[in-house]
Amino acid sequence: MPDLLPATDNALSALFWPMVSGALSWPSGPVLFLGARAGAWPVLADTGAWRCEQDFRPFAAALQRQGITAQARIDDTGFAASLALPPRSREGGRALLARAVRATGEGGLIVAAAGNEEGGRSLHGDLGRLLGNAQVLSKFKCRIVHARRDTAALDADLLQQWLALDSPRQVTDRGRTFWTRPGLFAWDRIDAGSALLAEHLPTTLSGHVADLGAGWGFQSMQVARHCPQVVSLDLFEAQAGALEPAQRNLAEAAAARPELEWALHWHDVGAGLPGKFDVIISNPPFHVGRADLPELGRAFIVRAAQALTADGALWLVANRHLPYEATLAAHFAEVRTLAERDGFKVIHARIPKS
Repeated sequence: MPDLLPATDNALSALFWPMVSGALSWPSGPVLFLGARAGAWPVLADTGAWRCEQDFRPFAAALQRQGITAQARIDDTGFAASLALPPRSREGGRALLARAVRATGEGGLIVAAAGNEEGGRSLHGDLGRLLGNAQVLSKFKCRIVHARRDTAALDADLLQQWLALDSPRQVTDRGRTFWTRPGLFAWDRIDAGSALLAEHLPTTLSGHVADLGAGWGFQSMQVARHCPQVVSLDLFEAQAGALEPAQRNLAEAAAARPELEWALHWHDVGAGLPGKFDVIISNPPFHVGRADLPELGRAFIVRAAQALTADGALWLVANRHLPYEATLAAHFAEVRTLAERDGFKVIHARIPKS
């Protein structure tokens, strides 16, 4: 499995730089770190009592290997300071800033950092809009913004608006209505590759099925509705924010099938899968941030082959240019390309090689 963390994490270094340089004092009291990532944490910080949030399972595992416990979601308040590494998404970044402000007690410090080309240019204005004013520093090709919470200057209405930006919501696309959440892959639409795969999934699928990289659950919804011989369905997704909309979608899709067992797992597929499955379906990720990582898709294929029963089958959709064929041939006895359209390919592989 490839290392998904950047080789040089400028935003992480920039976030800590004001305290390391003495431009700001180290927070005294409980600290919340939203979007925490493993890396070069300063030894000067008393981080033992910090609360760290990271909803991407591989990044949370990397923190754990560094001796730092991370939770998928922290909604507590009253922190002396909140640090934040916002995502690139404008809505996601504003929602994270709003959560940092909400979590921080009166007079507490909020510090956020992002690369200049990764959303950093808008941080200063966004935090200033929330809190009345904010200061900005530049380091490591990043913007670092900081401010103190002053309830008298806080725009309470804007805070509530931005807190709602990453809440689950219903969207209708291609005549289908589903729950989703901003910041997820293809959050506001049915991805064309996933739609192509759904066209080619036979209604005769049966037994125990796993959906790898399930997102908000589109493929599993199709299986629950159209494959009556499937007895159990396990969704594996590394981004914890996808689990709540996926839960709602599956509850609705499986409402007419009380006998169907299904479960959602916050899980890094690259670390392996628990149990054995008769069928695996997947639209695997192939990038983290801006970087293309076809190794991710290849890791999904290898883990799928290891988790399938002796005559099990993998149904996969991928961008046409991604080089998965050699990995598929190395791990499956039979591999067929079923369709190519709109830049995607649907592949059926069966009989995993031991």
